[in-house]
Amino acid sequence: MTWSIIARDKATGRIGIAVATCNFAVGARVPNIKTGVGAICSQAMTNPFFGPRGLALLTAGATAEDAVRMLMLSDGGRDHRQVHVMDREGRFAAATGAACVAWCGHLARGTLSIAGNMLAGPQVISASADAFEAAMSKPFAQRLIAAMKAGEAAGGDKRGKQSAALLIHDGEDSPFLDIRVDDHADPLAELERLETVSRERAIHARRFGPSRDNPIGLLDRAALDVAIRSSIEEGYT
Repeated sequence: MTWSIIARDKATGRIGIAVATCNFAVGARVPNIKTGVGAICSQAMTNPFFGPRGLALLTAGATAEDAVRMLMLSDGGRDHRQVHVMDREGRFAAATGAACVAWCGHLARGTLSIAGNMLAGPQVISASADAFEAAMSKPFAQRLIAAMKAGEAAGGDKRGKQSAALLIHDGEDSPFLDIRVDDHADPLAELERLETVSRERAIHARRFGPSRDNPIGLLDRAALDVAIRSSIEEGYT
């Protein structure tokens, strides 16, 4: 009922997930990232335990392949699940249960993994991968959205569309971006609009907030406004 991309941006080291589906609030259920540990998407008949359990396995040192194997083996509903994982070394693994609705499958290529089920066909994930790789000149968030839009143009979720989400982590424990479109006639277009809005101020303000290196952040409002304006002029994305 969904397709998603997990990817790593070589230039910035950021890890991101973009996902879309014809169901409500996909961003609350499918994408999971922990900085310095890895990323997991649980989909099809989503198991909400896969995210936290999988990240705990990766934190303990499991590889992506180990995490997928252990998650699926421990779940009596495994035939109805789909999961794909990236570990801290950038390795990917995936599994699609035998009862997942066609078309269903997975593709891993370089720094990306794409998995989907109940799709119009395998062209959905191949188009997404091609679009991501063709958009190297764009900022990471825009590349992820471009990948999803290409998959939608290739047929997407064969039932239609309802929600989408974008989750990106950098070196901090909190997300660089966490944007969710829970119910919309054109969720990927709305996701794209919200990502544009984020670049007007939000990602720049976060840059000067509390961080690992500076747990307090910049508190002087006048100085903060100057720093944000400089970041905008610099073209930080």
